[in-house]
Amino acid sequence: MVSDMKKWILFGLIAWCALAAQAGEYNYLVFTNTDGTTTAMTVTGLTLTVNGSVLQVTNGTDNVGFTLTDLASMQFSTADTLTAIPTVLNADKPVHMYTPTGVCLGLFPSLKQAAAVLNKGAYIVTDGSNSQKIILQ
Repeated sequence: MVSDMKKWILFGLIAWCALAAQAGEYNYLVFTNTDGTTTAMTVTGLTLTVNGSVLQVTNGTDNVGFTLTDLASMQFSTADTLTAIPTVLNADKPVHMYTPTGVCLGLFPSLKQAAAVLNKGAYIVTDGSNSQKIILQ
Protein backbone atom coordinates (compact mmCIF):
# COMPACT_ATOMS: atom_id res chain seq x y z
CA MET A 1 0.00 0.00 0.00
CA VAL A 2 2.85 2.40 0.77
CA SER A 3 4.37 1.57 -2.60
CA ASP A 4 1.07 2.42 -4.34
CA MET A 5 0.89 5.71 -2.43
CA LYS A 6 4.43 6.59 -3.52
CA LYS A 7 3.49 5.84 -7.13
CA TRP A 8 0.48 8.16 -6.92
CA ILE A 9 2.51 10.91 -5.29
CA LEU A 10 5.20 10.56 -7.95
CA PHE A 11 2.57 10.52 -10.73
CA GLY A 12 0.94 13.65 -9.25
CA LEU A 13 4.28 15.44 -9.01
CA ILE A 14 5.14 14.60 -12.63
CA ALA A 15 1.70 15.72 -13.81
CA TRP A 16 1.98 18.97 -11.85
CA CYS A 17 5.43 19.69 -13.32
CA ALA A 18 4.16 18.99 -16.84
CA LEU A 19 1.19 21.30 -16.31
CA ALA A 20 3.41 24.03 -14.90
CA ALA A 21 5.74 23.74 -17.89
CA GLN A 22 2.84 23.97 -20.34
CA ALA A 23 1.17 26.84 -18.47
CA GLY A 24 4.33 28.92 -18.85
CA GLU A 25 3.40 29.55 -22.49
CA TYR A 26 0.08 31.18 -21.55
CA ASN A 27 -0.51 34.73 -20.36
CA TYR A 28 -3.96 34.32 -18.81
CA LEU A 29 -6.21 31.90 -16.98
CA VAL A 30 -9.80 32.51 -18.09
CA PHE A 31 -12.75 31.60 -15.86
CA THR A 32 -16.24 31.15 -17.29
CA ASN A 33 -19.29 31.19 -15.02
CA THR A 34 -22.50 29.28 -15.68
CA ASP A 35 -24.19 32.60 -16.59
CA GLY A 36 -21.70 33.01 -19.45
CA THR A 37 -19.55 35.77 -18.00
CA THR A 38 -15.81 35.39 -18.37
CA THR A 39 -13.01 36.72 -16.23
CA ALA A 40 -9.31 36.62 -17.09
CA MET A 41 -6.36 36.77 -14.70
CA THR A 42 -2.72 37.14 -15.67
CA VAL A 43 -0.80 34.01 -14.69
CA THR A 44 2.19 35.87 -13.25
CA GLY A 45 2.14 35.13 -9.53
CA LEU A 46 -1.17 33.26 -9.85
CA THR A 47 -2.39 31.39 -6.78
CA LEU A 48 -5.52 29.22 -6.58
CA THR A 49 -6.95 28.07 -3.25
CA VAL A 50 -10.22 26.42 -2.32
CA ASN A 51 -11.95 27.57 0.84
CA GLY A 52 -15.13 25.58 1.38
CA SER A 53 -17.18 26.09 -1.79
CA VAL A 54 -15.21 29.11 -3.06
CA LEU A 55 -12.23 29.09 -5.42
CA GLN A 56 -10.06 32.05 -4.40
CA VAL A 57 -7.82 33.35 -7.19
CA THR A 58 -5.09 35.97 -6.77
CA ASN A 59 -2.13 37.11 -8.85
CA GLY A 60 -0.66 39.62 -6.43
CA THR A 61 -2.58 42.49 -8.03
CA ASP A 62 -6.13 41.20 -8.27
CA ASN A 63 -8.11 38.91 -5.99
CA VAL A 64 -11.47 37.29 -6.77
CA GLY A 65 -13.56 34.41 -5.49
CA PHE A 66 -15.67 32.04 -7.60
CA THR A 67 -18.41 29.90 -6.09
CA LEU A 68 -17.57 26.43 -7.37
CA THR A 69 -21.16 25.64 -8.32
CA ASP A 70 -21.24 28.78 -10.52
CA LEU A 71 -17.93 28.03 -12.27
CA ALA A 72 -18.45 26.37 -15.66
CA SER A 73 -14.82 26.20 -16.83
CA MET A 74 -11.33 27.60 -16.61
CA GLN A 75 -8.73 27.48 -19.34
CA PHE A 76 -5.38 28.98 -20.21
CA SER A 77 -5.20 31.59 -22.98
CA THR A 78 -2.47 33.37 -24.90
CA ALA A 79 -4.72 36.24 -26.00
CA ASP A 80 -3.04 39.52 -25.14
CA THR A 81 -6.31 41.47 -25.35
CA LEU A 82 -7.53 40.04 -22.07
CA THR A 83 -7.03 42.09 -18.95
CA ALA A 84 -6.80 41.24 -15.30
CA ILE A 85 -9.90 40.86 -13.14
CA PRO A 86 -12.09 43.90 -13.68
CA THR A 87 -14.28 45.15 -10.86
CA VAL A 88 -17.15 45.69 -13.31
CA LEU A 89 -17.73 41.94 -13.73
CA ASN A 90 -18.39 41.34 -10.06
CA ALA A 91 -20.39 44.47 -9.38
CA ASP A 92 -24.07 44.54 -8.52
CA LYS A 93 -24.48 47.91 -10.14
CA PRO A 94 -25.84 49.14 -13.47
CA VAL A 95 -23.77 48.41 -16.57
CA HIS A 96 -23.91 49.56 -20.18
CA MET A 97 -23.48 46.79 -22.75
CA TYR A 98 -21.96 47.42 -26.19
CA THR A 99 -21.25 45.34 -29.27
CA PRO A 100 -17.58 45.05 -30.28
CA THR A 101 -18.26 47.73 -32.92
CA GLY A 102 -19.49 50.17 -30.27
CA VAL A 103 -23.27 49.94 -30.64
CA CYS A 104 -24.91 50.48 -27.24
CA LEU A 105 -27.33 47.68 -26.38
CA GLY A 106 -28.66 49.39 -23.30
CA LEU A 107 -28.31 49.97 -19.59
CA PHE A 108 -28.86 46.90 -17.40
CA PRO A 109 -29.32 46.73 -13.61
CA SER A 110 -26.33 44.33 -13.38
CA LEU A 111 -24.05 42.26 -15.57
CA LYS A 112 -25.83 39.09 -14.46
CA GLN A 113 -29.18 40.46 -15.64
CA ALA A 114 -27.64 41.58 -18.95
CA ALA A 115 -26.15 38.12 -19.50
CA ALA A 116 -29.57 36.56 -18.93
CA VAL A 117 -31.16 38.41 -21.87
CA LEU A 118 -28.33 38.84 -24.38
CA ASN A 119 -27.34 36.29 -27.03
CA LYS A 120 -24.06 34.39 -26.95
CA GLY A 121 -21.17 36.45 -28.25
CA ALA A 122 -18.60 39.13 -27.48
CA TYR A 123 -19.54 42.34 -25.72
CA ILE A 124 -17.98 45.36 -24.08
CA VAL A 125 -19.34 46.06 -20.61
CA THR A 126 -18.78 49.23 -18.62
CA ASP A 127 -19.96 50.51 -15.27
CA GLY A 128 -18.88 54.07 -16.06
CA SER A 129 -15.47 53.66 -14.40
CA ASN A 130 -14.27 50.30 -15.69
CA SER A 131 -14.64 48.55 -19.03
CA GLN A 132 -14.08 44.93 -20.02
CA LYS A 133 -14.48 42.77 -23.08
CA ILE A 134 -16.49 39.67 -22.20
CA ILE A 135 -17.75 36.63 -24.04
CA LEU A 136 -21.15 35.19 -23.17
CA GLN A 137 -21.31 31.47 -23.89
